[in-house]
Amino acid sequence: MCDTSPADPVAEAFEAQRDRLRAVAYRMLGSYADAEDVVQEAWLRVSRQDTAAIHNFAGWLTTVVGRISLDVLRSRQARPEASYDHRLPELVVTADDGPAPEEDVALADSVGLALLVVLESLGPGERLAFVLHDLFAVPFDEIGHILGKSTAAAKMLASRARRKVQAAEHPTAAGREQREVVQAFLSAARRGDFEGLLRVLDPEVKLTADTPGGVVVVLGATEVAAGSQSRLGAGAAARGRAVLVNGLPGIVSWREDGTPLSVMAFTVVDGRIAGITVVANPARLTAMDLPDPA
Repeated sequence: MCDTSPADPVAEAFEAQRDRLRAVAYRMLGSYADAEDVVQEAWLRVSRQDTAAIHNFAGWLTTVVGRISLDVLRSRQARPEASYDHRLPELVVTADDGPAPEEDVALADSVGLALLVVLESLGPGERLAFVLHDLFAVPFDEIGHILGKSTAAAKMLASRARRKVQAAEHPTAAGREQREVVQAFLSAARRGDFEGLLRVLDPEVKLTADTPGGVVVVLGATEVAAGSQSRLGAGAAARGRAVLVNGLPGIVSWREDGTPLSVMAFTVVDGRIAGITVVANPARLTAMDLPDPA
């Protein structure tokens, strides 16, 4: 909370906007802790500002929160290994015995992880343009001002982000295609087929892996494909079975002694893998309710 008197009209006006500002920052960053930090930083900037000159206080605050969030996103992009452990989603794993229509309906009802992965895969500008315009109705000219770009460029960023998000939000018709793309990826990984991996990976694919040594984040098709030939290929070649992970196509692998080796979930957008979530941390695997080996 703001460290000021409740009688302070600026503090009261800020508090009236706090929930909305927190929602903006959370949608931008996907982390409640980071969102709180952004809102607090916004308050510090308000406290140093002559608010009498601000004609639209709510709009000004949205711009400030947008700019601070953009800085955080750009910092993450520069240091992708930082601050991901507390934002890894909980995974619910269920058996996937084939692309039956009712399972496609289940996919449509459980796309939280898909949406999270797609939002995380967006570039900072795309994410800001999409979140501010589509979720909070901020005009494109204001978004362009935050980004230092033209209104037309802001519209283009939002449109590109929207296509990715919509593809993830409507997986029903693509359930069978999603599985085929994942199988093509796993087959290429087993064969060590680098070109085959590149064909099914989105150029901006993001892999997030919870490993015994901590969370590892890999960005880009070339980097993900290079690691997949060994790390993912070995896991997929173990005793494994197809599963649904939060409604997404995935695979669980076990060692020969029956202990779980890894859980992998894939987000497929426009026929390519846009995100991969891997859990290979024994402590987390033990806590998960996994199906029996096939």
